[in-house]
Amino acid sequence: MFYYLLKYVLLGPLLRLVFRPRIEGLEHVPASGAAIVAGNHLSFSDHFLMPAILKRRITFLAKAEYFTGPGIKGRLTAAFFRSAGQIPVDRSGKEAGQAAIREGLGVLRKGELLGIYPEGTRSHDGRLYKGKVGVAVMALKAGVPVVPCAMIGTFEAQPPGKTLPRPHPIVIRFGKPLDFSRYAGMENEKAILRAATDEIMYAILSLSEQEYVDQYAAVAKAAQDDAKGDRRRFPRAPLT
Repeated sequence: MFYYLLKYVLLGPLLRLVFRPRIEGLEHVPASGAAIVAGNHLSFSDHFLMPAILKRRITFLAKAEYFTGPGIKGRLTAAFFRSAGQIPVDRSGKEAGQAAIREGLGVLRKGELLGIYPEGTRSHDGRLYKGKVGVAVMALKAGVPVVPCAMIGTFEAQPPGKTLPRPHPIVIRFGKPLDFSRYAGMENEKAILRAATDEIMYAILSLSEQEYVDQYAAVAKAAQDDAKGDRRRFPRAPLT
């Protein structure tokens, strides 16, 4: 009930008023039955904008940190995500990934929409990064279509580190559903999972027109942070 209260009364109308998102390809989202909506992830706002414009309820796999934050802010954030029906995902290792897949499959078995960001984390620089194969595992095991989605403009509206979004033109673009039935029964083959995941990422890239980086986002972000740390520890000597 809280999900629909947010969508139609509290948050949805406000988001539509502030951002006035332009929606393209909404007809590609199935009106019924299980499906995965796989999108790029540029901003914290993505969690709210896509559900606000979809006619159906969608459940996202959300990072566990949203449910375990300290203090009053952490408790409020956790309560919000739980009330909205989102599923916490521990991203700390392989077993955690298997648990996330089980949770996602549970949503799909109920005939619902599952939202997932194949990059595994928000893009720190607005580029599109290599997808993790969990989305392909779920699509093949559940035998469901994958609808690619591109969020455009949310990075500028609320880049990483910014608490409050600012008004900025937003486009939410859905592509034609991807059918992976040709890979039925091959969900344990690494080459097949990588091929299906890359197909999904290419579809997202075609919709978003981002720059693509063939590297996991978390790895690229860690390398960037390490480089910044080195510059702080070893500042450039002044020219004399």
